[in-house]
Amino acid sequence: MKKEKNEEDNKVKYGTVSLPMPLVDLIKQKIKGTGIPSVSAYVTYVLRQILSSTQSEELLDRVTEEDIKKRLKALGYV
Repeated sequence: MKKEKNEEDNKVKYGTVSLPMPLVDLIKQKIKGTGIPSVSAYVTYVLRQILSSTQSEELLDRVTEEDIKKRLKALGYV
């Protein structure tokens, strides 16, 4: 006898990611009027695109440690 799955088994679980408010504000401006319902939906979409891209490794290779440090400093993390 095959066991039926309940709805709980099919639900996607979520985690939390913190973003600097200036970045959240930029995303809100970018998605205004697009039909994208939230910052979370936009970030999920963008990350899926990046991670599924065969070019993602090339992109990450081009981003140097120095570039990352500059970006973190601009966001107030360093």
